[in-house]
Amino acid sequence: MTPVDILTLISGVVVGFTLGVIGGGGSILALPLLLYVVGMKDPHVAIGTSALAVAANAFANLIQHARAGTVKWPCALVFGASGVIGALIGSTLGKMVAGQHLLVLFAGVMIVVGVSMLRGKSGGGDPGVRITRPIAVRLVAIGLLAGLLSGFFGIGGGFLIVPGIMLGSGMPILNAVGSSLFSVGTFGSATALNYALSGLVDWRVAGFFIAGGVAGGVAGMQTAIRLADHKGLLTRIFAFVLLAVAAYMLFRSLGGIGG
Repeated sequence: MTPVDILTLISGVVVGFTLGVIGGGGSILALPLLLYVVGMKDPHVAIGTSALAVAANAFANLIQHARAGTVKWPCALVFGASGVIGALIGSTLGKMVAGQHLLVLFAGVMIVVGVSMLRGKSGGGDPGVRITRPIAVRLVAIGLLAGLLSGFFGIGGGFLIVPGIMLGSGMPILNAVGSSLFSVGTFGSATALNYALSGLVDWRVAGFFIAGGVAGGVAGMQTAIRLADHKGLLTRIFAFVLLAVAAYMLFRSLGGIGG
């Protein structure tokens, strides 16, 4: 095992742990960790690799949510199916954009995510929601847009998918989080496949990152149980971390463009 492998493993643990503790949004750290900690030079390879790792971790978490009965499968399948089309289109467009410009846009998304996490989320909704034609139409439209953005930036997009599913179906956040994991996994898989066809996935790095993510996720869920009363504080702290990382990415990326 090389020093790079160890750094990749640790980075995976960080992302998995964060996902386990605070849920959606944690996977957005995968790309900056691969670029600035692991040291990947090509932003496009980092995006393709992070998409694969995030997808694998999402499917692993989906199994646990499915066993707990929090996944609304009809809504999840409709949203995911339309979003895969968007993810393939978005990832194709993303490969056409210069790496440093893509990172500037990505940093902008991180700022939006950080601000949205500071604002918090509503816990209302109908836990017995059933899919109807109007709901299906909304889920298809919102899923397509979420998939497009997810594929373009190579992110899981949980921070987009969770509120998108809630808006389209009216389900509570607990069910939206569980149902969103199917879309996070499918969007990430579609993006990773598109990048892999262009040779833009580092399979060794992805393997170590996924292994670390699984281990970190287990530890994160255990920590979340113990710190359940402080989840709001942890989420706000993570939001400020995101804003700080976004500022650093802007500094590095704009310097690269200027240079």
